[in-house]
Amino acid sequence: MSSLEYKKTFFKVADFVSWQSNKTLVLSPKFQRRSVWKAGAKSYLIDTIVKNLPIPIIFLRDKPIDINTMKAVREVIDGQQRLRTVLSFVKPELLDDYDPKKDEFFVKRFHNEDISGKAFQNLDPEIQQSILDYEFSVHILSPRIDDRDVIEIFRRMNSIYYKLNPQELRNSQYFGVFKTLAYRLAEECLNYWRSWNIYNDDDIARMKEVQLTSELLIMIINEDIESTTENKIDRFYEQYDSELIHQEEVYEKFMLTMANIDNGFKDFLPRSIFSQKTKIYVFFALIYQILFGLNQYPKSSTKEYLQEGYLGLRLTHETIEKIKKICQTIENNKSSLNPDVVKALESRREGTTERRAIFNYLLLQLNNSESSSEFIL
Repeated sequence: MSSLEYKKTFFKVADFVSWQSNKTLVLSPKFQRRSVWKAGAKSYLIDTIVKNLPIPIIFLRDKPIDINTMKAVREVIDGQQRLRTVLSFVKPELLDDYDPKKDEFFVKRFHNEDISGKAFQNLDPEIQQSILDYEFSVHILSPRIDDRDVIEIFRRMNSIYYKLNPQELRNSQYFGVFKTLAYRLAEECLNYWRSWNIYNDDDIARMKEVQLTSELLIMIINEDIESTTENKIDRFYEQYDSELIHQEEVYEKFMLTMANIDNGFKDFLPRSIFSQKTKIYVFFALIYQILFGLNQYPKSSTKEYLQEGYLGLRLTHETIEKIKKICQTIENNKSSLNPDVVKALESRREGTTERRAIFNYLLLQLNNSESSSEFIL
């Protein structure tokens, strides 16, 4: 394979629309899997463009200029689904094989409420213009590069990719309500994950904080403490892909719990056993129980629903200090603990048995404390 000839540039959405209109764009996905994007993925892409956020590089290859027509033709090597999505949204009649059953879609409300359910021609002119002016980062391969070289290029690209973890796979497969909520919460709580010493930048780059956020959302929705296998998380992403009733309530409960943890324990938590990735779930569950209550445990008196929503009560200073004392006892005096609790604390598993053993111990100690009258568990 000779030295690769290509150039880096930018093209607007309007450029691709024009080329498709002039029949100088070849969308044939010869060098990629012929996967068909679902409506959620298409909606997510248009929202990304409207928000002027970057998307992966598109690869084109210049074809030799047709001597008869004098037209320069560009072939899509990688990015066919992205371009087809944009074209089917902006001007679907330009696609010769356009099929409304497969290609028609609208932006979903949970991605962008302002443009949800609207066709391109019904958008505000400013938004239409922003879409047409959006610039793709493009690499253009020389027409002297033949098919064998193109195949070699993409084999090399794929060979250096690391294996995706389960959450990274979900990110590429789901685009619905549950995913949007999980990523929104994980992003808004970024400073918490860092300052509490739960996740470092490498963990966050691999979306591990999104995985935990997903598990905590499952706990809130089910109102119970349980193990969260990868298959179970997948089922929730799928089950709540199109709708999640009371999602704003779930969002507010999550954020209030995180804020209460930060207000009361931001200096304590980073040096506590509960800053471990396998233990923070239980600590969150404890604070959530105090504020809102869980199904399998006595409900908290703070779960009061008003016309404006529900009321979450802040933790008192006495309660916070009692929790810190209990946590310190767990770390410094394990000999006084039930063997099942010790086993759960030392385990690297995050099953239902381990989580409930630790949670029930914490809850029991709080109920036995003199300050337990400050809240009802």
